[in-house]
Amino acid sequence: MAEDAGYQKYFPVSWEELHRNGRALAWRLMELGPFEGIVAVTRGGLVPAAIVARELDIRNIETVCIAAYRSDKSVGEVNIIKGLDIPNNGKGWLIVDDLVDSGITAKYVRDMIPEAHFATIYAKPKGRPRVDTFITEVSQDTWILFPWDQAPSFAKPIVEEHR
Repeated sequence: MAEDAGYQKYFPVSWEELHRNGRALAWRLMELGPFEGIVAVTRGGLVPAAIVARELDIRNIETVCIAAYRSDKSVGEVNIIKGLDIPNNGKGWLIVDDLVDSGITAKYVRDMIPEAHFATIYAKPKGRPRVDTFITEVSQDTWILFPWDQAPSFAKPIVEEHR
């Protein structure tokens, strides 16, 4: 599954941690605003965009709906489900996503609104050049388990995973 797509590690993120990092992202972005609005990249960017919107008191929120991951966690053909109609190439707007991984989704969004400021909570080395602001960098071979993708269960000790 994750190993087939090149992911060797899991990085679980709790709701509390996501909220804390979303607020940290807002703190970094505050000095760059005010922003005319936010474009949330669905689906992963919806929760971080809501946190940033609240913290920066932004009420104008749009979505761009893109699917690139396959069920085996590999990146496939990019499917633009809903595009954007933002004036001035996005100047004065903020794009928010949960992470930038390979940078493929970010490239498509950036091409739609090249003047917008792109912010993510997490960034991986391949995608990092595509975003302007991020909070935490993780290795390329790490799959981030967001709160909406996990449920409580038994976890083996790390040492047992490498035997």
